[in-house]
Amino acid sequence: MDYWVYILQSQKDNRLYVGMTRNFQHRFEEHNNGRVPSTRARRPLSIVHTEIVKDRKDARVREKYWKSGAGREKIQKCLISYG
Repeated sequence: MDYWVYILQSQKDNRLYVGMTRNFQHRFEEHNNGRVPSTRARRPLSIVHTEIVKDRKDARVREKYWKSGAGREKIQKCLISYG
């Protein structure tokens, strides 16, 4: 089963949140409805990036990359370029 790796941005404080899930639509709704403790106070959230990978192992590798310094730097550069 496919996994989603996703990056959300708080519209309140502009901070990023990186996560992974099997059901992105459901998880995104959980974030914006305050059911995820780590993002509850930072709502509303917008989608910055999503990608689909084939298994949990690959999803975890991608999630770790986006949480790393290099991954966060790449996202910040993209946000500045498009923003």
